[in-house]
Amino acid sequence: MKINVVSSFAAGILLASSICGAVYFTEDPVVTKAAPKPTKTEQTTVVQPTEAEMKDMLLAAGYVVQPKAEYDKTLDAAKKAASAAANTANTNNNSKKIAYRAVISVTQGMTSIDVGKMLVKSKIVSDAFKFSKDVEKKGVEKNLRPGTFTVDTEMTYDQVIATIFKP
Repeated sequence: MKINVVSSFAAGILLASSICGAVYFTEDPVVTKAAPKPTKTEQTTVVQPTEAEMKDMLLAAGYVVQPKAEYDKTLDAAKKAASAAANTANTNNNSKKIAYRAVISVTQGMTSIDVGKMLVKSKIVSDAFKFSKDVEKKGVEKNLRPGTFTVDTEMTYDQVIATIFKP
């Protein structure tokens, strides 16, 4: 840039600053204060409803109102009924064992862990890692054969392994 352009720009800034400063300092400072707010002191008294009025309002709103002793008695009866129902359900569950049957599709490239995860999803075995370790203990992890196999919870662990892995 040429020196004339820069000096002209600087002169313009100086002129504008001095005009703004002159206006600022010659202006009469009029400070307007906000009008003070009137202070009103109102005392409100809250009327506490009586016990009978509270019960009536709650009943009208659809709530059930009962004394604490009656509530405790109802709660104990409900707990006893729930425990009795649980005991009945436990005796029924003990007499009937649920058997799960699953069709497992083994594809090329799957490992014993993959098969174990499928068996866990099918509720045939409880732990995929333990299943994989048992397969390794038997030494048949390399004998996984592709195909579709049907297994169920009635089969022993060894039968499940023998069904999916070549002996």
